[in-house]
Amino acid sequence: MPSNPESDVELVFAAQSGDATCLGLLMSRHLAGMQAVALSLLGYGPDAEDAVQDAMLVAVRRIGELRDPAAVGPWLRAIVRNGCRMRLRASRAVLLGDVEALALPSGEPTPEELLESRSLRDWVWHALSELSEPVRLTALLRYFSDVSSYEQIAALCGVPVGTVRSRLSQARAKLAAALVDTADLLHDDAATLNDVRRREAEEMLAASRRGAFADAVKERWRPDAEFIGPDGRRLGDQDFMIRGMESDLAHGVRQRIVNVVSSGDLMIWEAELINSPENPDHCPPGVVWLHVLRDERVRRLRLFHPRPARPTL
Repeated sequence: MPSNPESDVELVFAAQSGDATCLGLLMSRHLAGMQAVALSLLGYGPDAEDAVQDAMLVAVRRIGELRDPAAVGPWLRAIVRNGCRMRLRASRAVLLGDVEALALPSGEPTPEELLESRSLRDWVWHALSELSEPVRLTALLRYFSDVSSYEQIAALCGVPVGTVRSRLSQARAKLAAALVDTADLLHDDAATLNDVRRREAEEMLAASRRGAFADAVKERWRPDAEFIGPDGRRLGDQDFMIRGMESDLAHGVRQRIVNVVSSGDLMIWEAELINSPENPDHCPPGVVWLHVLRDERVRRLRLFHPRPARPTL
């Protein structure tokens, strides 16, 4: 970060180099102007606040595309303006024959699209870690896993779809606020943490193939850990989980990790289930392992199948 940055140009160059502090300072400096645009188009209320939050998150992704750093203020206000127009277009009643009203929105990324990017700044992961567990879990599933539809998240979390929408709204608001409020904090290296968690996942599955799954579970699970099955019912403890894995292995089922996401005491594994040729329909094609940790050991595991074994006819 440059010492005592005085101009927008210095802040933009630093932000484009990955300096979250300067990015946060830019947002703070131009926040009033962004809010003024939103209020002029949407009036006072939550829609204007949401439009500014969305614009801040869009700017995170697009700061590298800004070719004229001196024009960052107008650029940020233009992002807000485009977002407000998209909201007005979406809320306007579509009249019969009104083809323009059916047009797709502009090319600006939605909050979902920008958060799905794997090149996220560490401050975003820090902000996620500050969310309550239910809100953080919903955001992790929506933005960083294949269990991303509202319906799937609702089924996995055991809540109505409306609750999922509400939690995602809370997460977006917190992330936007964190850009200004926590940009100057030191953050953990999210990529390094996820790499460690992925190695742990792969080591545990490798242990299962060596016949050492029980030892791995006893090492990484708390003695009082609970196991919840794909249908949401509590099925038992460590021993039940061990027997289930050993049964799958005996039927020739293997698992391959395809994605791992972690934040604080939450860890999600996404795995491909590979059935044997002799029993191709034994398991669905994939499984999600949702871990809740305490002191780095599993205190609750919930399994979830995003897709059934066979398409429903």
